[in-house]
Amino acid sequence: MLSPSQIFQPSVFWLTAFGLGFLRPAPGTWGSLGGLVFWWFFLAQLSVLTQLLIIVGYFLLSWWLCSRLINRLGLQDEPQIVADEVAGVWLALIFAPQVWWVALLAFGLFRYFDIAKPGVVGWLDTNVHSGLGVMADDMMAGLISAGIIWLVLQV
Repeated sequence: MLSPSQIFQPSVFWLTAFGLGFLRPAPGTWGSLGGLVFWWFFLAQLSVLTQLLIIVGYFLLSWWLCSRLINRLGLQDEPQIVADEVAGVWLALIFAPQVWWVALLAFGLFRYFDIAKPGVVGWLDTNVHSGLGVMADDMMAGLISAGIIWLVLQV
């Protein structure tokens, strides 16, 4: 388990979303909320392509850092690691306009799929391990949420 005393290690700082992963209860929700706030102020006005490039870069760096940290410390998918929630909620928001109810809907959908882990989200959580396993189920939860948001916005 990661402890707050490790926050000054750059990989822990990054993977806990600047310490949000140490907040209780529900560190995943805190990480997702931090991702939502960051998206609102810094990503929402960017094109879908630019957001996608940022998400992919963030995902790849987080996957690499997570794999290294897990291997070095002998960890699993620790609740303090919330970079996966940040990447997932950004993906959930990729088609969302900067409108409060759409952003909250995307956030809520993402949290539902991340917590309930239905279908392929649960399969990824159970069957994919290491740093990729930490990240993959949240990315799928974000992708499904983004698809629903896209459909809602088409009506």
